Amino acid sequence: MSPVFDCRNRDEMLPGMRQARQAIARGQVVVLPTDTVYGVAADAFNPAAVQRLLDAKGRTRQQPPPVLVGSVDALAALVESVPAEVTALVEAFWPGGLTIVLPAQPSLTWDLGETHGTVAVRQPDHALALELLAETGPLAVSSANLTGQDAAVDVDSARGMLGDSAAVYLDDGPVSTGVASTIVDATSLLPGRGERAVRVLREGAVSRERLREVLGDLLEADPDPHQGEDAGE
Repeated sequence: MSPVFDCRNRDEMLPGMRQARQAIARGQVVVLPTDTVYGVAADAFNPAAVQRLLDAKGRTRQQPPPVLVGSVDALAALVESVPAEVTALVEAFWPGGLTIVLPAQPSLTWDLGETHGTVAVRQPDHALALELLAETGPLAVSSANLTGQDAAVDVDSARGMLGDSAAVYLDDGPVSTGVASTIVDATSLLPGRGERAVRVLREGAVSRERLREVLGDLLEADPDPHQGEDAGE
């Protein structure tokens, strides 16, 4: 069985982090805690490793993983450009539970799946994850669960679903919230991409109300709670 390291114990954390770094360098996948849920991670610039991540979850290339970064500077290196409104979102919510979709930097040689030229980026608010990212660089990370199952909020749940498909498990106890990140699509904020607006692709840790405090009318209108109802009823 793949080893589990209790990172609340420094005597286990140091060898666990070392083995996680080595596994990522070999193109394997690892499980790590984040501020939202436990994640399964691979080198974002190793296509074979990204495919192992997708295989471990039972996902297809039509469901590409987001990328976690250890710093705001890394965002600028991964995307075509960073609009002022995205800078405002980053200042308000990073590190934290907001994933931002932008056009990817065209010069990057990577393959995350069928991304249609975009990348979803987040900086997690978790010391262990940030330490690992500082040493490995950007990681493709998705929730540590099988597709269709609930996201893992502790290492035992992740291990029960993923087993030996992950080479190393880093345990930092149950996550504090268990709420996945909010995902917003900010691609239209770049020139020549139609009407400027930010769309919420998935509601999660950051509410629409908090997003609207930063974006104002640039945030898409809230969904109509009555949409789809029969008007005659």
